[in-house]
Amino acid sequence: MQTANVKWIGEEKFVGISPSGHAVTIDSDRSSNKAPGPMELLLLALGACTATDVVVILEKKRQKLETLEVICSGERATEPPTVWTKLEVLYRLRGALDDAAVKHAIELSEEKYCGVVATLKKTATLTWRYEILPPAK
Repeated sequence: MQTANVKWIGEEKFVGISPSGHAVTIDSDRSSNKAPGPMELLLLALGACTATDVVVILEKKRQKLETLEVICSGERATEPPTVWTKLEVLYRLRGALDDAAVKHAIELSEEKYCGVVATLKKTATLTWRYEILPPAK
């Protein structure tokens, strides 16, 4: 079992310690906006989880990935609990990449490997698209 620890540090601010011992500041007060809020962290987790899968899968496919940016956007329910209800993920890749390999890598992440996607799909519809930019000169 993994354990995270969240300590209140005043107002609506907290410090979270991950199971691996890394600290992250969290600010639930969107008006003070001193750090990401909990729901923002879910968007970041979505991007990081699927990006990791895509990088690893493309490496295994011997693709020449130069850069990857994953842009996650979402809409939340208007009534509590204000869960994510609609998520859109844009993958912006650069390199000498085969279109079919990129599409397959994203599909594998979204349908099989990314635990964050699997979790968020319980409340949200998720759509994705990708852009392949030419290799840098």
